[in-house]
Amino acid sequence: MKFSNRQPPAIAIQLAPMIDILLLLLCFFIISWQFSKSETELNVSVPTAQEGAEPERVRGEIIINVLADGGIKVEGLIVDRTQLFEKLASIAKQFRNQPVRIRGDGNVAYQRIVEVIDTCQKAGIWNISFATQRPEPSK
Repeated sequence: MKFSNRQPPAIAIQLAPMIDILLLLLCFFIISWQFSKSETELNVSVPTAQEGAEPERVRGEIIINVLADGGIKVEGLIVDRTQLFEKLASIAKQFRNQPVRIRGDGNVAYQRIVEVIDTCQKAGIWNISFATQRPEPSK
């Protein structure tokens, strides 16, 4: 009788495919995070408030930037009120409680902000919030 000293092969975990997938996931999350940050216009100086909070985005939130000259910018494109209404109305049909954040420049006329709010309400969007920032600490 011949007995073998061989052990059954151990289950091997292949590390290369796992590392590849982890790196792809990391790249995906970094890129998607960068795109979500780009929707906030840097040249819009939102008003200050003592209770101004750090902007925490809600998932799927639409950011409407009202520029100092009165222009409206959504998703990187300058739109007029009619285009804004069409965009918001189509979204409101699909998502009932769609959140919208209005980032109005501190120097824009209040009437322009009211027009944007009115357009949102006509489109069927009622979940509206406003962006503010805390004042800079005095030195």
